[in-house]
Amino acid sequence: MARNESDREDLIREAVALTNRAEFQLTGVDGIITAGYRSNGALSLFFEQDPVYQFDPEGRLRRAFVDGYLFRSQHTGLARLERKRTNTETILFRYDLTTEELDAFRRQLLVRLESLFQALETGRVMLLRVVPEGDVHILQKVRSSIHSIRATSSWLSNLIPARK
Repeated sequence: MARNESDREDLIREAVALTNRAEFQLTGVDGIITAGYRSNGALSLFFEQDPVYQFDPEGRLRRAFVDGYLFRSQHTGLARLERKRTNTETILFRYDLTTEELDAFRRQLLVRLESLFQALETGRVMLLRVVPEGDVHILQKVRSSIHSIRATSSWLSNLIPARK
């Protein structure tokens, strides 16, 4: 998730922190999906520019960018962070999601993941580019990761320290 909210030019080229990454399209669906893994095995999913989901190595949600907002795991909840910029500073406003909002966020995430999983499961995916070149197993790895993410009961990461 870029510091500047402007569109990213080319995630396959620019997302170098994702050592293995793929760009693909679901059959019959507009839009490009980019999936990538950090060296520690953590998955990031980019559905075009928004939404973006970043998971920890255990498949728990670490951060997200949805509807123009940055979300950060707070162990048992999510904080929605909104940037307000002036000519001289950037202020980050934090809002902790209510239980109802948290449940709705998770449902939306699971619906999106289920749709992607089903497309991967049934082969309704066209691989466009992959790094490193020749990594023919990355879509199987993404499918396996999504399967694990959907099955986890503890879905929020504790890798990002809670604010005091």
